[in-house]
Amino acid sequence: TEDEISLFERDMKEFWIQFKISYGTDQINQTLALRDSCKETIEALSEKWSKKLKEEDLMIDKIQEYNNEILQQSKYIAEKEEQLTEIKLKLSQEEEQQKNLTDSIQELKEELKKKMEIKSSKNEAAKEKVERVSETKTLFKERLGLEMRRIHDDQLQFIFRHIDHKDPDKPYMFTLSINEQGDYEVTSCTPPLDCVAELQLKLRETNNFSAFVANIRKAFTALSYK
Repeated sequence: TEDEISLFERDMKEFWIQFKISYGTDQINQTLALRDSCKETIEALSEKWSKKLKEEDLMIDKIQEYNNEILQQSKYIAEKEEQLTEIKLKLSQEEEQQKNLTDSIQELKEELKKKMEIKSSKNEAAKEKVERVSETKTLFKERLGLEMRRIHDDQLQFIFRHIDHKDPDKPYMFTLSINEQGDYEVTSCTPPLDCVAELQLKLRETNNFSAFVANIRKAFTALSYK
Protein backbone atom coordinates (compact mmCIF):
# COMPACT_ATOMS: atom_id res chain seq x y z
CA THR A 1 0.00 0.00 0.00
CA GLU A 2 2.79 2.43 0.89
CA ASP A 3 4.45 1.55 -2.41
CA GLU A 4 1.29 2.41 -4.28
CA ILE A 5 1.03 5.78 -2.53
CA SER A 6 4.65 6.53 -3.24
CA LEU A 7 4.13 5.53 -6.83
CA PHE A 8 1.08 7.83 -7.12
CA GLU A 9 2.95 10.80 -5.62
CA ARG A 10 5.80 10.27 -8.03
CA ASP A 11 3.41 10.11 -11.00
CA MET A 12 1.74 13.37 -9.84
CA LYS A 13 5.09 15.17 -9.60
CA GLU A 14 6.00 14.01 -13.07
CA PHE A 15 2.64 15.12 -14.40
CA TRP A 16 3.04 18.59 -12.86
CA ILE A 17 6.55 18.92 -14.30
CA GLN A 18 5.28 17.93 -17.72
CA PHE A 19 2.34 20.35 -17.36
CA LYS A 20 4.62 23.24 -16.58
CA ILE A 21 6.81 22.37 -19.48
CA SER A 22 3.81 22.05 -21.83
CA TYR A 23 1.90 25.28 -20.94
CA GLY A 24 4.52 27.48 -19.47
CA THR A 25 4.62 29.53 -16.36
CA ASP A 26 2.80 32.53 -17.93
CA GLN A 27 -0.22 30.54 -18.90
CA ILE A 28 -0.44 29.05 -15.46
CA ASN A 29 -0.23 32.47 -13.90
CA GLN A 30 -2.98 33.74 -16.23
CA THR A 31 -5.14 30.82 -15.33
CA LEU A 32 -4.61 31.43 -11.64
CA ALA A 33 -5.33 35.15 -12.10
CA LEU A 34 -8.53 34.34 -13.98
CA ARG A 35 -9.51 31.94 -11.24
CA ASP A 36 -8.89 34.59 -8.59
CA SER A 37 -10.82 37.19 -10.62
CA CYS A 38 -13.76 34.82 -11.00
CA LYS A 39 -13.63 34.08 -7.33
CA GLU A 40 -13.69 37.79 -6.45
CA THR A 41 -16.56 38.42 -8.85
CA ILE A 42 -18.52 35.56 -7.39
CA GLU A 43 -17.84 36.82 -3.86
CA ALA A 44 -18.87 40.36 -4.84
CA LEU A 45 -22.04 39.11 -6.47
CA SER A 46 -22.76 36.93 -3.47
CA GLU A 47 -22.31 39.91 -1.13
CA LYS A 48 -24.45 42.10 -3.37
CA TRP A 49 -27.28 39.57 -3.59
CA SER A 50 -27.01 38.83 0.11
CA LYS A 51 -27.39 42.53 0.87
CA LYS A 52 -30.26 42.79 -1.61
CA LEU A 53 -32.00 39.82 0.00
CA LYS A 54 -31.59 41.41 3.40
CA GLU A 55 -33.07 44.66 2.07
CA GLU A 56 -35.97 42.74 0.57
CA ASP A 57 -36.52 40.98 3.87
CA LEU A 58 -36.60 44.36 5.61
CA MET A 59 -38.94 45.65 2.94
CA ILE A 60 -41.25 42.65 3.43
CA ASP A 61 -41.22 43.23 7.20
CA LYS A 62 -41.99 46.92 6.63
CA ILE A 63 -44.81 46.08 4.23
CA GLN A 64 -46.21 43.61 6.76
CA GLU A 65 -45.98 46.29 9.43
CA TYR A 66 -47.84 48.73 7.18
CA ASN A 67 -50.47 46.10 6.44
CA ASN A 68 -50.98 45.55 10.16
CA GLU A 69 -51.33 49.28 10.71
CA ILE A 70 -53.82 49.54 7.83
CA LEU A 71 -55.79 46.64 9.29
CA GLN A 72 -55.92 48.33 12.71
CA GLN A 73 -56.95 51.61 11.11
CA SER A 74 -59.65 49.83 9.13
CA LYS A 75 -61.02 48.24 12.30
CA TYR A 76 -60.95 51.62 14.06
CA ILE A 77 -62.76 53.30 11.16
CA ALA A 78 -65.35 50.51 11.05
CA GLU A 79 -66.02 50.92 14.78
CA LYS A 80 -66.38 54.69 14.40
CA GLU A 81 -68.69 54.28 11.42
CA GLU A 82 -70.85 51.88 13.45
CA GLN A 83 -70.96 54.38 16.33
CA LEU A 84 -71.81 57.16 13.88
CA THR A 85 -74.63 55.06 12.44
CA GLU A 86 -76.03 54.49 15.94
CA ILE A 87 -75.82 58.20 16.71
CA LYS A 88 -77.60 59.06 13.43
CA LEU A 89 -80.31 56.52 14.25
CA LYS A 90 -80.80 57.99 17.74
CA LEU A 91 -80.92 61.50 16.30
CA SER A 92 -83.47 60.38 13.73
CA GLN A 93 -85.60 58.77 16.46
CA GLU A 94 -85.33 61.89 18.63
CA GLU A 95 -86.32 64.07 15.68
CA GLU A 96 -89.31 61.82 15.04
CA GLN A 97 -90.29 61.97 18.72
CA GLN A 98 -89.88 65.75 18.67
CA LYS A 99 -92.07 65.97 15.58
CA ASN A 100 -94.73 63.74 17.16
CA LEU A 101 -94.61 65.82 20.33
CA THR A 102 -94.94 69.04 18.32
CA ASP A 103 -97.88 67.58 16.38
CA SER A 104 -99.54 66.45 19.63
CA ILE A 105 -99.08 69.90 21.18
CA GLN A 106 -100.53 71.52 18.07
CA GLU A 107 -103.51 69.15 18.16
CA LEU A 108 -104.08 69.94 21.83
CA LYS A 109 -103.87 73.66 21.11
CA GLU A 110 -106.43 73.34 18.31
CA GLU A 111 -108.70 71.19 20.47
CA LEU A 112 -108.42 73.66 23.36
CA LYS A 113 -109.13 76.54 20.99
CA LYS A 114 -112.27 74.80 19.73
CA LYS A 115 -113.40 74.08 23.28
CA MET A 116 -112.80 77.70 24.25
CA GLU A 117 -114.77 78.86 21.21
CA ILE A 118 -117.60 76.47 22.06
CA LYS A 119 -117.54 77.57 25.70
CA SER A 120 -117.48 81.22 24.68
CA SER A 121 -120.38 80.60 22.32
CA LYS A 122 -122.35 78.80 25.05
CA ASN A 123 -121.58 81.53 27.57
CA GLU A 124 -122.73 84.14 25.09
CA ALA A 125 -125.91 82.18 24.42
CA ALA A 126 -126.53 81.73 28.14
CA LYS A 127 -125.93 85.43 28.72
CA GLU A 128 -128.41 86.30 25.99
CA LYS A 129 -131.01 83.97 27.53
CA VAL A 130 -130.54 85.47 30.99
CA GLU A 131 -130.84 88.97 29.53
CA ARG A 132 -133.97 87.95 27.64
CA VAL A 133 -135.51 86.63 30.86
CA SER A 134 -134.55 89.78 32.74
CA GLU A 135 -136.09 92.00 30.06
CA THR A 136 -139.48 90.33 30.52
CA LYS A 137 -139.34 90.62 34.31
CA THR A 138 -141.32 93.83 34.55
CA LEU A 139 -143.91 92.63 32.05
CA PHE A 140 -144.51 89.38 33.91
CA LYS A 141 -144.74 91.13 37.28
CA GLU A 142 -147.33 93.56 36.05
CA ARG A 143 -149.55 91.12 34.10
CA LEU A 144 -149.04 87.79 35.86
CA GLY A 145 -148.22 88.80 39.41
CA LEU A 146 -144.77 87.34 38.92
CA GLU A 147 -141.62 88.17 40.87
CA MET A 148 -138.17 87.06 39.69
CA ARG A 149 -135.07 86.86 41.85
CA ARG A 150 -131.46 86.02 41.03
CA ILE A 151 -130.21 83.48 43.58
CA HIS A 152 -127.04 81.41 44.06
CA ASP A 153 -125.17 79.83 41.10
CA ASP A 154 -126.74 82.37 38.70
CA GLN A 155 -130.15 80.76 38.98
CA LEU A 156 -133.44 82.62 38.59
CA GLN A 157 -136.30 82.02 40.97
CA PHE A 158 -139.83 82.71 39.67
CA ILE A 159 -142.52 83.41 42.30
CA PHE A 160 -146.19 83.57 41.25
CA ARG A 161 -148.93 85.08 43.40
CA HIS A 162 -152.64 85.74 42.85
CA ILE A 163 -153.14 82.15 41.73
CA ASP A 164 -155.07 80.63 44.64
CA HIS A 165 -158.33 82.59 44.86
CA LYS A 166 -158.68 81.51 48.46
CA ASP A 167 -155.17 82.76 49.38
CA PRO A 168 -153.92 85.31 46.78
CA ASP A 169 -150.59 85.84 48.59
CA LYS A 170 -149.70 82.13 48.56
CA PRO A 171 -146.47 81.71 46.54
CA TYR A 172 -146.10 79.22 43.68
CA MET A 173 -142.48 79.03 42.52
CA PHE A 174 -139.91 77.34 40.35
CA THR A 175 -136.15 77.81 39.83
CA LEU A 176 -134.53 77.97 36.39
CA SER A 177 -130.87 77.73 35.37
CA ILE A 178 -128.72 77.35 32.27
CA ASN A 179 -126.89 73.97 32.27
CA GLU A 180 -123.44 73.17 30.84
CA GLN A 181 -124.96 72.46 27.43
CA GLY A 182 -126.46 75.96 27.35
CA ASP A 183 -130.06 74.70 27.74
CA TYR A 184 -132.77 75.85 30.13
CA GLU A 185 -133.24 73.51 33.10
CA VAL A 186 -135.85 73.61 35.90
CA THR A 187 -133.98 72.77 39.10
CA SER A 188 -136.90 73.03 41.55
CA CYS A 189 -140.68 73.48 41.50
CA THR A 190 -142.99 74.18 44.51
CA PRO A 191 -145.56 72.74 44.57
CA PRO A 192 -144.44 69.99 42.17
CA LEU A 193 -145.93 69.85 38.68
CA ASP A 194 -146.15 66.66 36.64
CA CYS A 195 -145.83 68.59 33.39
CA VAL A 196 -142.53 70.35 34.19
CA ALA A 197 -140.37 67.95 32.12
CA GLU A 198 -142.70 68.27 29.12
CA LEU A 199 -142.78 72.08 29.32
CA GLN A 200 -139.01 72.23 29.75
CA LEU A 201 -138.48 70.11 26.62
CA LYS A 202 -140.83 72.35 24.62
CA LEU A 203 -138.93 75.43 25.80
CA ARG A 204 -135.66 73.94 24.58
CA GLU A 205 -137.21 73.15 21.22
CA THR A 206 -138.96 76.50 20.62
CA ASN A 207 -136.86 78.85 22.80
CA ASN A 208 -140.18 80.67 23.53
CA PHE A 209 -139.59 81.70 27.12
CA SER A 210 -142.75 83.79 27.54
CA ALA A 211 -144.93 80.86 26.52
CA PHE A 212 -143.07 78.59 28.92
CA VAL A 213 -143.68 80.91 31.92
CA ALA A 214 -147.32 81.35 30.94
CA ASN A 215 -147.80 77.57 30.71
CA ILE A 216 -146.19 77.09 34.14
CA ARG A 217 -148.60 79.64 35.61
CA LYS A 218 -151.53 77.85 33.96
CA ALA A 219 -150.38 74.57 35.46
CA PHE A 220 -150.10 76.17 38.93
CA THR A 221 -153.60 77.68 38.49
CA ALA A 222 -155.08 74.31 37.49
CA LEU A 223 -153.38 72.70 40.49
CA SER A 224 -154.91 75.29 42.87
CA TYR A 225 -158.40 74.14 41.95
CA LYS A 226 -157.74 70.51 42.86
